[in-house]
Amino acid sequence: MTENMQTLSIRRAAREDVPLVLSFVKDLAEYEKLSHMVTATEEIIAEELFGPKSHTEVLLGHAGNEPVAFAVYFHNFSTFLGRRGLYLEDLYVRPAHRRRGFGRGMLLQLARIAAERNCGRFEWTVLDWNEPAIFFYETLGATIMHEWKLVRVTGDALQKMAKMK
Repeated sequence: MTENMQTLSIRRAAREDVPLVLSFVKDLAEYEKLSHMVTATEEIIAEELFGPKSHTEVLLGHAGNEPVAFAVYFHNFSTFLGRRGLYLEDLYVRPAHRRRGFGRGMLLQLARIAAERNCGRFEWTVLDWNEPAIFFYETLGATIMHEWKLVRVTGDALQKMAKMK
């Protein structure tokens, strides 16, 4: 089987996959030019993604025995729909394996999970400079919500806000 003909096998990640998950996180951060923001460690990933209080799930995509993609997702809730949704936090396909349908395969698997769980929607964000991803998502029927802006409070600002009266 040629590499272009390989099929993607997808499975849920388990605690023993923590080093692999963290390597994908670091690869994604490098791609997004955000490596300086990664503070996650194997210990943090193990507890937050695979600990008893986790509500986050991870899929791993393999071509043969080689890990080529990952996705991190969790449920959110739409008050307007009165139903939970599926939120994709991260999707990453290693550069050597792009344009082979692996990203599409991962997204379709996530859409199936959302449908099976009776979610009202499936959503994620994309960086505004990532034109290839935006085009790809639109070909799958996704709508880019230009009128919405992501709002975030983190680090020292979060601590300061938490102490406000």
